[in-house]
Amino acid sequence: MTTSEATITVKERARKREVSGLRFILEKCFSFPVLMGAVLVAANFEIEKSLRLDPDTWWHMKYGNIILQTGHWPAVDDWSFTVHGMPRVAYEWGGEVVTALAYRLGGLQGMDVLLITLTSIILLLLYYFAWLRCRNSKAAFVGTVLMIPVAALCFTLRPQLLGYIFLLITLIALERYRQGEQKNLWILPPIFLLWVNTHGSFTLGFMVLGLYWLSGLVDFSSGGLTAVRWRPKQRIHLELVGLASVLMLPITPYGTRLATVPLEVATSLPLNFADIIEWQPLNAGLWQAKLLLILLFAFIMAQIAFRYRYRLEEFALFLIVAYSTFVHFRFAILYAIVFAPMAAAILARWVPAYDSKIDKHAINAFLIVAMGALLVHFLPSHATLKKNVSKIYPVEAVDYLKDHPIPGRMFNEYGFGGYLVWAMAPKHKVFIDGRGDIYEQAGVFSDYMDVTQMRPDALAVLQSYRIDSCLVYQTDPLATLLSATPGWKKVYGDGVSIIFVRQPKQLTFPTASISTGVVQEKSPWEAERFGGVVSKKKALFAH
Repeated sequence: MTTSEATITVKERARKREVSGLRFILEKCFSFPVLMGAVLVAANFEIEKSLRLDPDTWWHMKYGNIILQTGHWPAVDDWSFTVHGMPRVAYEWGGEVVTALAYRLGGLQGMDVLLITLTSIILLLLYYFAWLRCRNSKAAFVGTVLMIPVAALCFTLRPQLLGYIFLLITLIALERYRQGEQKNLWILPPIFLLWVNTHGSFTLGFMVLGLYWLSGLVDFSSGGLTAVRWRPKQRIHLELVGLASVLMLPITPYGTRLATVPLEVATSLPLNFADIIEWQPLNAGLWQAKLLLILLFAFIMAQIAFRYRYRLEEFALFLIVAYSTFVHFRFAILYAIVFAPMAAAILARWVPAYDSKIDKHAINAFLIVAMGALLVHFLPSHATLKKNVSKIYPVEAVDYLKDHPIPGRMFNEYGFGGYLVWAMAPKHKVFIDGRGDIYEQAGVFSDYMDVTQMRPDALAVLQSYRIDSCLVYQTDPLATLLSATPGWKKVYGDGVSIIFVRQPKQLTFPTASISTGVVQEKSPWEAERFGGVVSKKKALFAH
């Protein structure tokens, strides 16, 4: 063989290797398991395409916009007249900046794309986590699909979505570590660095890390539970990663302040826990709640019948999140994250495993590309999204207020506060918004509940804050009361909200005690600081 012929042969072999490598990559990208992941994304798109927002989304975005505009992180409230000037930092600034960037780049469509992207990532990570547990992609797919309705209860655009992504990455890293992948665990310190600057759910990551560590301190098998002791090298590795993760917590714009937020929320907000829907027990009237109960019952029956074995850490985590979900509605997604892999492990007993030899890659590729094209085609327009937002939030009322400014202080619904902050603050200051921590600490939240629950002192509370107008839901009992109360006049109404204004002769009045209705004199400082609230406790808190 001549030198030139040898050179050609080497090039041909290299080309064949390249073609073989490219074919391998394409077959992986267009495999049946990937197609099932694409189906999960498509299903999620159908749920999220209408831009499901939480009232808190708006003030989160306001924080993010301020940080982007000024390069400074807020430290006090500047959006309300009830707690104006009180300390309040942007606890979730990382997620808030991401949301604000999405709005800057694409408006409501940008927010919708961000929501669909984050929730799709959650489902894909959950699908992969379930596969890690059972090594059956079909069973993992079914387990994930079963949990979509439960997870979707929490799929609104808020920084906590990033927290759930970080939680799943943590669970996946620990599961791979338990299965022998040592190096993957070092991803956790940078994850916790991002996490603490994004959402207070980073505490869940440390809880999971602690459960895995504790379960490896013993070696036993009892009933359906097993625990495998860590080898000394494994345990030390895990402890070093945990220590490095803890050292990430002070690296925030506020120092160690963000690390204490979860403890403060858990111990100092009883009224929020009692009255805000997401903190209340799971509503058994929801069909998703019924599905959750059915699946839980099926899981118990399967366990009785087939005696499945579980590692100590996974079963302990299941018990913790099951309890948390039934006590607090907002933790439903945690149930989905923990239950999907367990359901997949049970289903793997009957669902046949994926066979790559009979896979139809060309058909998979066509379907995946077609689904991607359809998702882009059916992405709602800005006008459609604005119409959807207007059905829930006071968009038209805000337009009216911008064209017809109403002087004085306005009482607003809790659910409207976030949008008012986004659209009009700080020029127009709100009575209350979704930052329940600061309003409860100042006593404003309890006063708000007095008004909205139509307690005997409701009108006295409005008077004590020197309220000149009210923006409430069209169907709110307060709207009915004000319609029948002399001195109040309706000036605007639409299908969502209604605005009442106190008549001029009623604009001047003394402040009244919230608890007794007795008129009391207040110092100018107190009246300006707390809108005329006469509670001695609140005045002391202000000092």
